[in-house]
Amino acid sequence: MSEGVARKARVALVTGASRGIGRAVALKLGRSGIPVAVHFHRDRAAADSLVAELESAGGRAVSIQADLARPPESAALVAAVRTALGDPLILVNNAGEMSDFTVEAMPEETWERTLSLHLGAAFRLSQQCLAGMRAAGWGRIVSLSSQAAFTGSARHAHYAAAKAGLHGFTYSLAKEVGGAGITANLVAPGRIATELLLERSEGRMEEWLAQIPLRRLGTVEEVADIVGFLVSDEASYVNGATFHVNGGQLMS
Repeated sequence: MSEGVARKARVALVTGASRGIGRAVALKLGRSGIPVAVHFHRDRAAADSLVAELESAGGRAVSIQADLARPPESAALVAAVRTALGDPLILVNNAGEMSDFTVEAMPEETWERTLSLHLGAAFRLSQQCLAGMRAAGWGRIVSLSSQAAFTGSARHAHYAAAKAGLHGFTYSLAKEVGGAGITANLVAPGRIATELLLERSEGRMEEWLAQIPLRRLGTVEEVADIVGFLVSDEASYVNGATFHVNGGQLMS
């Protein structure tokens, strides 16, 4: 079916969609007529509110809970999406957590959970979604990385390592599935005005802005616009690419 797959059949699964970048991506896709599965871990009220907003605009959406750091829950999540909306032909791997530890002080369980959530879940969800994408002859996998994958980040070695691994995984996946009409790409945001970042900005905003040539934070909508492009037919020849959204802070 390739590009003939109708928008209403292009079900999207957006992980970590109850707030921040994930929420903006879900809104972007849902408002364009794509049915959206809004994944959340803890904040059911925020996820349900987003679903209501999408439905009030005439879209189709459903909220589904899962802790994606726990391997069995990835398969359960995709099965629930398939039951509620159909095969997810668009997968946006966005779910994540942030914690602060030096390498010396980091608990083993924190390291393992971070890799499982940021990298392992992308593998498991992709694996679960690929059969449906192959059957349709069309699919889009977009994973949210970070500039930390390129620069490292003190007190965040677990996070940076997981994001760096996501690049190797995505480039390999792009080579494996491109011939089936499925693309796999990455978006690497820099400093984006999310609740999480603003909570950590006290006393540092002036320093941060001085490091960004555009002298401002990015918006979640600016990241969502790139994701929206990558899942569209206009990006049908974009595969195995990384899009930096950082105002020029990191150039490559």
